[in-house]
Amino acid sequence: MSHLRTWGLVVLIGIFAVSVADADVLRVEVDRRVEVLGGQAFGAHGAYELIEGRIYFAFDPANPANDRIVDLDLAPRDSAGRVRAWANFTVLQPVDPDKRRGLGLVEVSNRGGKFTLPYFNYATAALDPSNPKAFGDGLLMEKGLTAIWVGWQWDVPRGEGNLRLRVPTARQPDGAPIFGRVRSDWVPDDTTAVLPLGHRNHYTYRAADFDHPDNVLTVRPDRGAERRVIPRDQWSFARRDSTGTRVPDSTHIYLQGGTEPGKIYEAVYRAKNPRVVGLGLAAIRDVISYAKYDPEAVFPVDKGLAVGVSQTGRFLRHFLYQGFNTDEAGRQAYDGVLAITAGAGRGSFNHRFGQPSRDAHRFSAFEYPTDIFPFTSRVSFDSLQWRSDGLLARQRPAHRPKTMYVNTGYEYWGRAASLLHTTPDGEEDVAPPDNERIYHIASAQHFPWRFPPPKENQLTEAPDLYRGNPMDHSVVYRALLVRLAEWVDTGAAPPPSRYPRRATETLVSIDELDFPDIPKVAVPDVIHEAYRTDYGPRFRTDGVVTRQPPRLGPTYPSLVSQVDSLGNEQAGLQTLETRVPLATYMPWNLRRGAARNADEITNFYGSVVPLPATPAEKRETGDPRPAATTLYPSRDAYMWEARAAADAMVEAGTLLPADRDRVLRRAGNIWDWVVDR
Repeated sequence: MSHLRTWGLVVLIGIFAVSVADADVLRVEVDRRVEVLGGQAFGAHGAYELIEGRIYFAFDPANPANDRIVDLDLAPRDSAGRVRAWANFTVLQPVDPDKRRGLGLVEVSNRGGKFTLPYFNYATAALDPSNPKAFGDGLLMEKGLTAIWVGWQWDVPRGEGNLRLRVPTARQPDGAPIFGRVRSDWVPDDTTAVLPLGHRNHYTYRAADFDHPDNVLTVRPDRGAERRVIPRDQWSFARRDSTGTRVPDSTHIYLQGGTEPGKIYEAVYRAKNPRVVGLGLAAIRDVISYAKYDPEAVFPVDKGLAVGVSQTGRFLRHFLYQGFNTDEAGRQAYDGVLAITAGAGRGSFNHRFGQPSRDAHRFSAFEYPTDIFPFTSRVSFDSLQWRSDGLLARQRPAHRPKTMYVNTGYEYWGRAASLLHTTPDGEEDVAPPDNERIYHIASAQHFPWRFPPPKENQLTEAPDLYRGNPMDHSVVYRALLVRLAEWVDTGAAPPPSRYPRRATETLVSIDELDFPDIPKVAVPDVIHEAYRTDYGPRFRTDGVVTRQPPRLGPTYPSLVSQVDSLGNEQAGLQTLETRVPLATYMPWNLRRGAARNADEITNFYGSVVPLPATPAEKRETGDPRPAATTLYPSRDAYMWEARAAADAMVEAGTLLPADRDRVLRRAGNIWDWVVDR
């Protein structure tokens, strides 16, 4: 018998029973609807079904809810005066309407992918309704959530299952094209002659005029150096074809002689036909409003959560800043928001010629409009710009969702996360409002990673330093998602905010960091900083960048968590790895071995260096940290402390009871790795 039960193909599901002029979702087309895992029941919520199809939106340029969508008034309109867009979508929901919890979880897809099941269900395979590995331990299903994925990003490359929003092009009122300058940058660590204008293989704006004087390619040895213009006769808009022949191409740059490893290359070029990028914000708003308020919705819910990771955590901050949690009918969209590893940033989600994939790190993706004031939810005052603003200043107070911001140690080093909860001068703490929690996962890198770290990632011996931090903080994400759902559903308060603070002297500058002098372990003397950046006079008012590259003003201070005597971060949520430590877990990693800028921080990754196993090893290596067998006389003694630490995490609400055995198995494996390696 087949594991799939097909219920219909290309089924048109209810056009709103209102006029198009009042509708946000025009129609939903279902291409596939099947039960998953042969109808396997997930606890009280029964069997789940997978629904895939397309959703068609219409946006009213005259509606105040759409006022902030850049260039919406310059997009083509239908006969009712509305702007159209459409996206592909995927939904998982209980088959039986009576067994649905009524709580929707909208994943704001990171660059077209689907992270919800790997992050929260421990799934290890792509979403396939017949593959048990695609559903992991079924946490979301056991909790009865309706999981919703929908395209929001216009430039996602084509690929199997990728989510994408098809948006129109803006034009002048007379139909003439709109021109502007677009910027791309690269830090190649190898010599290459061809550089793609798009970020991470995404679609991009084509060069409109190969010979226009706006087209400039520069190079600089490091981020603080002056740009040197590369003569125009040394580069062209071109690529190599399958035979190796250079051919003209409006989406690539060809540099004679190739790049020098480790240097920063940057192109500014003339483009035309900007997409209405900000429709992605409106699509994420309207998909949950459709599910909550349309009585004929294919995937009906009563309340909605939004979750984003990294790029899309920043997207959700942008969403709130621009007031998108109120829909065209004046109703609240989301009831809860979980923004993971967003730092204090927003992004290129709603300006002319915006490239949503662009981010910002210490040594890549430089100076895009990502880390820009304001940073705190409460209104704060930037004396150097003489401006007051706050992330929630434009959002109706009644429509402010219950929100969790969850960052790791990496975001403090590589994404300026301290600005999320300090004044712009970094001198004072700013407490989050009552509807918000801020959590810092101590010592973790940007994403959960495998254990043990692979041998090829070992950077030094005696002590053994590895690139990649194998801390398992996915268990914290799972617990916090469950706590957020309870907060929204029942009002049950989640754990209090946990993050480093100036008042407790746990939030410090990198010069004040009291890191132990571990042999062969270099501590960064740089940190990612946000600038007071000038993108031209029309950026703040109209969302139009006229200054490329931007003019940089003074920086905002970036601060980090103070560390303990082992080098692990003191403040924030502590996982089992730092509660009963057998290693120093660093949220940063240096570009060791790079041709240039080897002292810069790499993107996303941390490092780990195990404790010396025995007092003899400690003496041999000159390691100032205690030996593992000094802290814990035996494996049994260590596991006794690990069990107590796991119980404390469960009691604090940062570990699910179902995950207790998982973290204890990991603890035993860490002991074996450290002591027996």
